[in-house]
Formats: sequence, structure tokens, C-alpha cells
Amino acid sequence: MSQLTTGKSMVSQTQAASQVVDTDERTLVQLSREGVFSAYDELITRYQERIYSTVYHMTANHEDAVDLVQETFIKAYRSLASFKGKSTFYTWVYRIAVNKTINFLKKRKKHRHLSLNDIDLNAEHDPDLVSLIAHKTPRRDVNLAELHEKLSKALLKLSENHRLVMVLHDIQGLSHEEVSRITNCNLGTVRSRLFYARQQMQTFLSDYLKS
Repeated sequence: MSQLTTGKSMVSQTQAASQVVDTDERTLVQLSREGVFSAYDELITRYQERIYSTVYHMTANHEDAVDLVQETFIKAYRSLASFKGKSTFYTWVYRIAVNKTINFLKKRKKHRHLSLNDIDLNAEHDPDLVSLIAHKTPRRDVNLAELHEKLSKALLKLSENHRLVMVLHDIQGLSHEEVSRITNCNLGTVRSRLFYARQQMQTFLSDYLKS
């Protein structure tokens, strides 16, 4: 009987795995709570790239970003029972990642410089990244490594809160409203932090942009 039950369970899991790809987020969360691992795998697949990008821009380090994203999804899975559905799962897990990253940065006494090994080979095609300086300088053939390092150092000079809103809005392309939900700040605070962060970035990059 136990073998038959186990066999049915395996078939059930296999069928569920084949169905989750087109399943809506709310259903995936419910299935994850019920122990359907393929459902949670699908949630990870949908959101890990965007969350990684945010964490990476906050830490400027590939290995740290990978570790933090992994910790984020582990914590989210263990905390599924506390997820009330008042926001989307995406916003909820994003907030977990943001809090983990800010705590990590507070504990890190010395910021590590961006390693050339961490540079995304396709970054020269990333309009969000290039747009930070492309319209301000005639150097269209700017060296990619230099671009990354200058932006990384400039971002790391911002406070965690100001860096976060800039990464979420200007680099990730999230709306003011989405940034507000993720950071638990009102729209006015988000806009003022974003304005200040942009002003600071222009100051930090002023010598480079004029060269």
C-alpha cells in the first residue's frame, strides 16, 4: 500500500510540475505551501534574475549577490505561512531581499571594489546601465570596465537608502509606486531620495563625465 501511495504521490508531483509554468502567482504560492516544490522553483525562476540584479547593484559583488539571493528565497520559503497576500509575492520577496542586503551592507565594514571577473559581458547592451552617463558624455566608445568601475564606486558612495531607490527605479525600471511598496516608504520620500541620489551621482561622476 505504501509503495502504491508513494507512486501516486510521484505521479501527482510530476503532473504538478508540468502545469506550474503557466500558473498564476497566487496559485503557485498556495501550491508551495502544500509542498509542491516545483511550484516554488517556478517562483524562483520568475523572479531571481531581477532580484539578483538589484542586489548586485547594491553590493557590487557577484558572490555576495548570489549568496544574498539564495538566502532570500530560503527565508521566503520558510516564511510562506506568514505571507498574507496583502501584496504580491514578488513585492514581498523583493522586500526580504532588500532588508537582507541593507543589513549585509551595514555589517560590511569595507566595501570591496568591483572585480573585472564580475563584469557582465553583455552589459554594454544594457540601456538602463549605459543611460546613466551616455547622454552626458561624447565618449560613446567608453571602456566597459571603466564604466562599470566608475558607476560601482559612485553607487557605493550613496547611503543604502538612496542607493536602493536609484537601483530599483533607474536601473531596474520599477515605478515610484512599486519602489514605495518594496521599501515601505511613502511616494514623497521615494521621490525625494531619488532626486537626492541623482544629484549625488552627478557630483560623484562629474569629473569623469567632463573628460
